[in-house]
Amino acid sequence: MDKLKFWMKASRFRVLPVMVVPVILGALGAYAWDGAFRPFLFLVTLLGAASAHLFSNMINDLWDFRNGVDMVAKETAAAISTNSGLLAGGVLSEKKFGIVTWAFFVVALLCGVTVSLYSGWWALVLGALGALIAYFYVAPPLKFGYRGKGYSELAILLSFGILPVMGTYYVQVEQFGYRPLLLSLPVGLLTTLILFNHHFLHWQADRQSGKRTLVVVWGEKKALAFSRLLAVLAYLSLIVCAALQVLPWYALLAVLTAIPLFRVYGNMKHENESRAYLPLMGASLQASIRCGGLMALALLLQGLLQ
Repeated sequence: MDKLKFWMKASRFRVLPVMVVPVILGALGAYAWDGAFRPFLFLVTLLGAASAHLFSNMINDLWDFRNGVDMVAKETAAAISTNSGLLAGGVLSEKKFGIVTWAFFVVALLCGVTVSLYSGWWALVLGALGALIAYFYVAPPLKFGYRGKGYSELAILLSFGILPVMGTYYVQVEQFGYRPLLLSLPVGLLTTLILFNHHFLHWQADRQSGKRTLVVVWGEKKALAFSRLLAVLAYLSLIVCAALQVLPWYALLAVLTAIPLFRVYGNMKHENESRAYLPLMGASLQASIRCGGLMALALLLQGLLQ
């Protein structure tokens, strides 16, 4: 049990719901719209997506450590580190950390091959795209998460919204459509918001280490305004989904999950200490999971009533 808890910390297992929810949404979309549900393929897809997410978490930690970002964050008093801290703290060797990291990748790859044998090669293509995004987010030569031009935000929207929702839907019904694309936007934008807000916790250290996030490039005031905009866009996309009957009307109850989030925004100033962003991080994570969960329940109910 101690080893399990240790590796859960190393892989940042606690944030896994941000990947699980989009996969569930994609499967429930197929059930509600097309009356299709293939349990075996759903479970394999879920395992593959979860493994890919844990690989993404760990490969990011690995390259942030190699690029010196973790050490700068550790040495910067105002910064709050968001990685596992096991590499920077010398608890784990880089070699052992890397072995477990790539083991998650192998599991994700095997799951991708399995579902592609049943549903077609597009499933593997979407999975491969997600893997490339995960690896080159901080790995050279691209390191697009360091470039501060919005590439990382687009990557998160794709990896935690569009790709898992559309990919899971495709595995279930072997076709694409506009509905899973629209369905992916509320939860995808809210997850993008989580990743965007976490940069506030250590943006001074990022600046010192050469990691140019949008918070570093724009500054705290402008970045906080963009954070609010992302939240507004997420809930507007939910309303659009209901208006276009991608979601049933009662899915609009998920809008209520915005209330705690915007209460936190109301307490923020133009300039804040790093710790002041911890409640915003927590509220962002809760909004993403709760909103996605209510969307999933609405789709399940719609499917059962048909």
